[in-house]
Amino acid sequence: MITNTELEYKGNLYPNQIIDFKQDTDKLYFTTENGVILQITVMRNSTIRFRYATGHTFEPDFSYAVSEDASRGYNRLEVTETDNEYYIETTRVKILVDKASLRIQISDLEGNIFNEDEIGFHWEENYEYGGNTVKMSKITQTGESFYGMGDKATHLNLKGKRVNNWVTDQYAYGKDQDPLYKAIPFYIGLHQNKAYGIFFDNTFRSYFDFAHERRNVTSFWADGGEMNYYFFFGPDISKVVRLYTDLTGTPELPPLWALGYHQSKWSYFPESRVKEIAKQFRELRIPCDAIYLDIDYMDGFRCFTWDKDHFPEPKRMMKELKEDGFKTVVMIDPGIKIDKDYWVYQEAMEKGYFCRRGDGPYMHGKVWPGECNFPDFTNPDVRAWWAELYKEFMAEMGVDAVWNDMNEPAVMEVPSKTAPLDTRHNFDGHPCTHRKAHNVYGMQMVRATYEGVKKYVYPKRPFVITRAAFAGTQRYSSTWTGDNVATWEHLWIANVQMQRMCMSGYSFVGSDIGGFAEQPNGELFARWVQLGVFHPFCRVHSSGDHGDQEPWSFGTEVTDIVRKFIELRYQLLPYLYTMFYQYTTHGIPMLQSLVYYDQEDSQTHFRTDEFIFGDHILVCPVQEPNAQGRRMYIPRGKWYDFWTEEVIVGGKEKWVAADLDKMPLFIKEGAIIPKYPVQQYVGEVQIEELVLDLYYKEGVELSSVYEDSQEGFDYTQGKYSLRKFKLIGKPKELIIQQHKDGAFITPYESFKFNFHGLPFKISGIEIDNEKVALKDLKINGNNSLIVDKNFTELHIVGK
Repeated sequence: MITNTELEYKGNLYPNQIIDFKQDTDKLYFTTENGVILQITVMRNSTIRFRYATGHTFEPDFSYAVSEDASRGYNRLEVTETDNEYYIETTRVKILVDKASLRIQISDLEGNIFNEDEIGFHWEENYEYGGNTVKMSKITQTGESFYGMGDKATHLNLKGKRVNNWVTDQYAYGKDQDPLYKAIPFYIGLHQNKAYGIFFDNTFRSYFDFAHERRNVTSFWADGGEMNYYFFFGPDISKVVRLYTDLTGTPELPPLWALGYHQSKWSYFPESRVKEIAKQFRELRIPCDAIYLDIDYMDGFRCFTWDKDHFPEPKRMMKELKEDGFKTVVMIDPGIKIDKDYWVYQEAMEKGYFCRRGDGPYMHGKVWPGECNFPDFTNPDVRAWWAELYKEFMAEMGVDAVWNDMNEPAVMEVPSKTAPLDTRHNFDGHPCTHRKAHNVYGMQMVRATYEGVKKYVYPKRPFVITRAAFAGTQRYSSTWTGDNVATWEHLWIANVQMQRMCMSGYSFVGSDIGGFAEQPNGELFARWVQLGVFHPFCRVHSSGDHGDQEPWSFGTEVTDIVRKFIELRYQLLPYLYTMFYQYTTHGIPMLQSLVYYDQEDSQTHFRTDEFIFGDHILVCPVQEPNAQGRRMYIPRGKWYDFWTEEVIVGGKEKWVAADLDKMPLFIKEGAIIPKYPVQQYVGEVQIEELVLDLYYKEGVELSSVYEDSQEGFDYTQGKYSLRKFKLIGKPKELIIQQHKDGAFITPYESFKFNFHGLPFKISGIEIDNEKVALKDLKINGNNSLIVDKNFTELHIVGK
């Protein structure tokens, strides 16, 4: 352990003896002799906030990350004092506060230590900017693993890594390159099958060292602000993630079309090219719901304008696209061209909405339009103005959704790639410089965009996308992982990033399928589509510098494979929509890393490739060229091979054959997977029956299906349908129980059950305790039957 003398020598300061304690309901205050105050707030039984002040003074308590809807309340809070410690106890955790040093130890009620300060809180005065560099060091437990931290392009398990959070435009980034486009300072620790989480709610540039510099120490620190972190007690990873996600929030349900396949490029123009792309999708029968317009649709890259040469009648064009089932998504960047004849620039200047430098001049920088000024999106008045700018686009012209790019903010031709650090921001009434506001700039831009889009697409639901994000941005927007590269390594990176983002509370995420920079070959493109259709946000996007990157760009064989997997995504839309419902209502990640799925199995702690899609589908992409299959880890339990229906017993590695037209997919036994018919776009066909693929299990398994109108907000008033199925399998019988919630009436009247692995021939059926003639159920041998959707219990007897 580092001694106090060494700390002083290194210029660090640290708390000393506690001289005062007081309690104010859920808040406990410990004051030291040298003016440090530790405020411990019991948010929930398993969520504890730790906040430190120096010089007896706390900063204003304000957070962009914490949701207004975060749950509060606890069952028990007891404080006891001994000669050397204070003990704080809830119904889930016990916290020890050392009187001599203010160090913390957190354990469960049985005394198992989850988390323990090493030095604990310490700080160093920042003479250049003022304030403190605030630091926290924790003891790394033996065998401890670490997960989370957002879009880091490195191994899923962060043990031995050091990362930092500074939202950065990182074109063509590589594996292990850091930082990237997002700052999500939240991690999960796991040791001895017990998990906890820490969220460091500090918007300054922050750093995390997971036993990299010293193998027994995990530390995190920031260039300014307060040491302010939340501790989440598991012991399950799933509980930790749900607690963090509850604190920082979840989005509304998106329109169902937002979960379809989307096509983008830098850039599709002029109008004739856009129409040509749309026509090709329909002629080749490749499902697609949205086409994206990058910056070239604008007049000289001026936001909220159209290039009338390339898009003479955008309202008509978008109406015609809509008639063919395509939504139009347009890009909007933060940089506003300095042009006295440009109305957006004029308004912002008149209202004083642009950011200024420390000594008063406007902050400007070069982006696509040339020299630009940048709105201060941390000012609520600016956000309200920005939201109103979307009125013409959304309400009058027919734009369906908006894509915010370059919002780190990215600035060209400067070493920092972004705004100068002395740029001033309102920070919602807490004035600061860019050192503090940088990591939330993009978040506040897309927040304003979300408010505008939501207002002007009403009564439909909004859909927006952002590149830059801070913790909590998931409340407003989907996201993607930025300017990746068309390489096999980036296919691996994309897979890990999606899992990490979902574990970090941000599930509505995807990558640029096929790679943004450079050009994939057909094999890489096909393998990336196979992975991408199992990501929550599914979009092909490319720079276009090296050739086309549409599904038909790589020959007939690849086109057929891509079509096959996009069709599979459209079949799985009700399953995917149910995943999204579980995410929004319960904070359950839409993708689950194997360690999340089964932390008790130590074999999962370092797996990166395999993940669970929703509750019941195991996915493992092929990530090497010329592969006819791969080795993968099958988690514990029994799994059906999606392609062959062979039942595999998990808990081991297995070679799985997967030629280019297949990828390893497995279905958990007992699952009931809902499916729609293949559509060329969401809403093209009326759903006349819901297909339920049932995978037999001897035992019990739960499944669910969530549905609503797919657009609009009636679901918030109870107009939804949530069906919960309980499968009970026995050697000669199968029982399916159904419970339905919600007032939404689905358009179909029947279920078509497709049976997989049924070990007996059906000889009799009872529906709600009444025998039914097999001929009345359109039974197809031993494979399928059609039943009324309103049954409570379906009892199938075999012989």
